Amino acid sequence: MQAVQLSEEGTSVPFYLSQGDECEIFRAAYNNQMPLLLKGPTGCGKTRFVAHMAASLGRPLYTVACHDDLSAADLIGRFLLKGGETEWVDGPLTRAVREGAICYLDEVVEARKDVAVVLHPLTDDRRMLPIERTGEVLEAGPQFMLVASYNPGYQNILKSLKPSTRQRFLAVDFDFPAAAQEVEIVVAESGLGTDRVAPLVRLAGKLRALKGQDLEEGVSTRLVVYCASLIQGGMPIPRAVEAALIEPLSDDADIKQGLRDLVATVYG
Repeated sequence: MQAVQLSEEGTSVPFYLSQGDECEIFRAAYNNQMPLLLKGPTGCGKTRFVAHMAASLGRPLYTVACHDDLSAADLIGRFLLKGGETEWVDGPLTRAVREGAICYLDEVVEARKDVAVVLHPLTDDRRMLPIERTGEVLEAGPQFMLVASYNPGYQNILKSLKPSTRQRFLAVDFDFPAAAQEVEIVVAESGLGTDRVAPLVRLAGKLRALKGQDLEEGVSTRLVVYCASLIQGGMPIPRAVEAALIEPLSDDADIKQGLRDLVATVYG
């Protein structure tokens, strides 16, 4: 189940519960043609936030999950053989610039270094995208917006975002929602009742407290929603917790047993 809200025009948008003034900052960045950087742990709601804002603004959204092998050509485009002929095919960034869409680069620091070179002329007052292979220089219209995200607590020093790139963006710091808000989010997303969601959120808080000790990452709100959805679908709580909150967090047998002991303290 995925909850939806309505935009000002009455169209449906992905559900998102605001944690502060991030929606106002996003709108201000969009209206002033400024790029936006979202910082925060994995699974705290950054991607859903961007999807919510793109739908609220009525703009198409191109999302790119960045990784070690992602190059500038993957974003801009390349010549491909089609039917025996060579044809230029736009990448997601080029399509977003041409269409006046929002382009979201998730975990941008995972991409190769040449990606930053491509982003620089789009993130200052030039708002231009040179395409060397076709000889074009695209000027981004007022409806184009570049949004990027990364997890400062996860990246090592070799993967950190260069200051010269980071200072081209407005930035918003994200974290997991407060317990009461997370209950509201999980109830809306899963359809499970508040009285059954509250223990899951309490358990998630205890699991997150283990980050940096037994766990590299705390449990995401996304996984809590998965767990609640399994329970709402009829799966017994112990099996849903095992599948959604224990197994995804670790492969170590001793650590998993420790997590199960923690679950027992919440559910008795």
